[in-house]
Amino acid sequence: MAYAANMSTGIGIGDHPVSERPIDLVHLSTYTRGNRALESELLGMFRTQADLYVSRLEAAQSEAEWKNTAHSLKGSARGLGAWVVGELAEQAERAAGADASTRRALLGEISKALAAVKAFIDQMTD
Repeated sequence: MAYAANMSTGIGIGDHPVSERPIDLVHLSTYTRGNRALESELLGMFRTQADLYVSRLEAAQSEAEWKNTAHSLKGSARGLGAWVVGELAEQAERAAGADASTRRALLGEISKALAAVKAFIDQMTD
């Protein structure tokens, strides 16, 4: 089975299969045991928190702040099955001590991936 870190590269993200959706709905359904109300609540919370994570990364004044925020985003994203965001957040977590340009580039990738997730959530909840 093919695995991908993101749609454009075809490189693996752990053990998660390629998906055309920014959120793995099978994972989400398994995680919530098929409870649609819970799925909706979790998606709404993640959508709201996504902007907070980006703001906190932008405002991080220390390596610890950056790393902790990236770690929180990683857990939230993986809980929902937003594998690309989770992988990017893991990269950001590991890059806590990197130079500012590396962190800005990662933040740009995270923002782009989160925009796709938020648009997908909006489509699902409309």
